[in-house]
Amino acid sequence: MSTILFISLGGFLILGVPIAVAMGLASALAVWWGGGIPLIIMAQREFTSIDSFPLMAIPFFILAGTLMEIGGISRRLVAFANALTGHITGGLGLVAVVTSMFFAAISGSSAATVAALGSILIPAMVKRGYHRNFGGAIQAVSGELGVIIPPSIPMILYGVTTETSIGDMFMAGVIPGLLIGLSLMITVYFIAKKRGYQSEEKVSWAGRWKAFKDALLALFMPVIILGGIYGGVFTPTEAAGVAVAYAFIIGVFIYKEIKWKDVLSLLGQSAVTSSIIMFIIANAGLFGWILSREGVPQKIAAFFTDISSNAFVFLLVINVLLLVVGMFFETGASIIILAPLLTPVAAQFGIDPVHFGMIMIINLAMGMCTPPVGVNLFISCQIAEITLEDITKAILPFILVLIVDLMIISYIPQVTMWLPHLFK
Repeated sequence: MSTILFISLGGFLILGVPIAVAMGLASALAVWWGGGIPLIIMAQREFTSIDSFPLMAIPFFILAGTLMEIGGISRRLVAFANALTGHITGGLGLVAVVTSMFFAAISGSSAATVAALGSILIPAMVKRGYHRNFGGAIQAVSGELGVIIPPSIPMILYGVTTETSIGDMFMAGVIPGLLIGLSLMITVYFIAKKRGYQSEEKVSWAGRWKAFKDALLALFMPVIILGGIYGGVFTPTEAAGVAVAYAFIIGVFIYKEIKWKDVLSLLGQSAVTSSIIMFIIANAGLFGWILSREGVPQKIAAFFTDISSNAFVFLLVINVLLLVVGMFFETGASIIILAPLLTPVAAQFGIDPVHFGMIMIINLAMGMCTPPVGVNLFISCQIAEITLEDITKAILPFILVLIVDLMIISYIPQVTMWLPHLFK
């Protein structure tokens, strides 16, 4: 079965079949030709894959992010970030990073972060004399913080597929997210200083206070989500529902930027996005079940232990593998397929599942801003009106910085595990 599975999957991908459909078709062929298993098992395994209470958090967080994006949150966050960092060299570039960190703590999605903020900040950077390639690259790479700083949809997927605490995953992402955000800001500063980009006019303390008050309700949302989870008030799934209610009240009744006539289209947009993710999860679940039935995880574990019994070498190999996977495959599908296979292997090397989950998510997040299929790049290119080749050249310094961050997070577990251990 595994031979048929991999050969057919490779063939479908070469033909350009979407990864979710390719996994489903390859699994169907493996069951039909190679397994002697009733075809009804396909429907059963796919349903089992999505029959999970924690997965309900995904459509809720997607809807919350959509409500925040349309409800005026992004504009207020940009204004607040500009009041804080706009006067520093490369001010608007720094604003892009800082605002992405704020928005990441709301949306849980990398693509949503780039789309919501890029439409405001990339044209603003171009107007202030920033090169289009540089402005697009800043927003594309900053967008990856959307899945690293909690709440994060990939963290939910990892937690569900590996039976790891989603709350611990959320807490583990805080310090790595801040580390990556700070390193990106330093990179923007030095490149902007070298190129002589202008800074914005310094905002008075009174202006900063006003910007803070305008953004306060948006900034309070992560406090509600994470505070409620770690205070034992509600589960991560229930927190997602609270986030939707909070975003709806702010957008409709307080900021009044969401009209009642828009609600149905917002629900439909979120439903379509959620259904795509669930379709991927269902087919990836069937795919993973066949791999498990064929003993592939055990073979992978044996392969890595044959290479070396050293955890340092294992992490190096895994990082290279995941970086390559992230460049070609969708993040959610990669987590659902690889996490159940690699996490037990990592455990054999003494690596905590929460720590390994962050390593996996950061690697795959980098794939969102690297060619050939980085979704953040495509969104930024469209907004900045540049080609993929142009933005690829501009993003290389940031990728090198992200690789350094990845090595720090991989080999210094305390960066990831300090907060989860603190709250236990």
